[in-house]
Amino acid sequence: MYRARETTRKTGSIVTSAPRIGLSLVTALGLFAAEFAPAHAQEGYGGYWSDGDVMLVTPEGDILDYMPGRDEVQVMRDRRGRTVLVDPWGNIVATVVPNDGYGAARRREYDAESYSDRDRGYGYSEPGEFTGTVPDYGDVTPAPVEREELPNSLPSLSGREEAAYDPQYDDPLAQPMPPAITLKGKSRAEITALQVFLDREGFSPGVIDGKMGSNVTKAIEAWQQATGETLDPNNTEDTLERLRFNGGLPITSYTITAADAAGPYVASIPEDYAHKAMLPHLSFTSTAEMLGEKFHMDENYLRELNPGVDFSIPGTTIKVINPGPNKAGKVTRIVADKGRKQVLAYDEAGKLIAAYPATIGSADTPSPSGTVAVERIAFDPGYTYNPKINFRQGANDKILQLQPGPNGPVGTVWIALSKPTYGIHGTPDPSKIGKTQSHGCIRLTNWDATELGKMVSPGVTVEFVD
Repeated sequence: MYRARETTRKTGSIVTSAPRIGLSLVTALGLFAAEFAPAHAQEGYGGYWSDGDVMLVTPEGDILDYMPGRDEVQVMRDRRGRTVLVDPWGNIVATVVPNDGYGAARRREYDAESYSDRDRGYGYSEPGEFTGTVPDYGDVTPAPVEREELPNSLPSLSGREEAAYDPQYDDPLAQPMPPAITLKGKSRAEITALQVFLDREGFSPGVIDGKMGSNVTKAIEAWQQATGETLDPNNTEDTLERLRFNGGLPITSYTITAADAAGPYVASIPEDYAHKAMLPHLSFTSTAEMLGEKFHMDENYLRELNPGVDFSIPGTTIKVINPGPNKAGKVTRIVADKGRKQVLAYDEAGKLIAAYPATIGSADTPSPSGTVAVERIAFDPGYTYNPKINFRQGANDKILQLQPGPNGPVGTVWIALSKPTYGIHGTPDPSKIGKTQSHGCIRLTNWDATELGKMVSPGVTVEFVD
């Protein structure tokens, strides 16, 4: 699907201190004292639902900017009768709400009406407001369940009956792993600590955003499979003790450098590939976007940790995630698990040493089956778009050469596979990894693809499993 070529990129400096012995919960969570600002989603409501009459709102109050696939969610009703989309691990992905066309202000009114105090404990946090506790779906005894298959088109609000929400429905994993313990009422700070621990261990939760979801759950399960231990996400003291031994506190300070502020940056990244091909480099669009990726963070979370900060001013000290060094090792076998939406990396002894959430293929352009091999690895690759062998993008019918950059179609890494046009690569949209579809390839966050790229070599086998 993609053509790639090589170049190089970026640097920075961290200001941090050595961790103290006896790291306490109060000390660690004190670093998260910044007041979280409301999380505002994009205001464009069109396209999120087939008929445009409804939209998808996450438990945090954001408007979901993608349509979950049939294999990603099950349609259910919660105890108030609202339609919810639930992932295979029992996490609510979104609630279906009316799209009345009145914009973000009206959405906030709807949030205030719908998520009142009597609803706490039903799997929802207050949209746009972070109080330090995230209720757990498993704390509520669900009504009897009548399951049904996800329909071809997701439901409208026109009287359709969905199954009652039950977080304990059967786990449909293609490759069963030790199941993760259900999270119960942890704050975003505590979830952040858990995400950082997993990230440092090489079992990536994807973007670090202080939110529990299927990517975190999959990372816990893979870590348990690799270590033979059980990781209790509810035991924050244990998580902090583990962090003390693999890099210290999850949040550190960073001083923005002149090089950070200088870029290069581009004003925006166009959707059309012909317009992309006109740019001299598919760079980041802002210092904040660059810093988010540098520290494995969701850009909105970076802004929430640093309210009111102008990230373009050199010398500004900010709070960032402390992800630690990349995982090191020699990977000799990769499993691309389509069912789990996860890439599993094994060493020559057959030990699982790393795992990454992934977007793998789609119904229109499925990933291959069977076993292929790594042919070459390119860092900071350019991209050749050929409509005769690639997917058709917009009205483009000519070969286009796109320059390198983190916002390029394959991100910052291209791991070419022996099946022509297929590869493992990065992405310009890290927050969507494991949630949307690709054009047949295996898409990781740029930092995960970089980490994996440095551990593989030509000849490593890649096995696709359903």
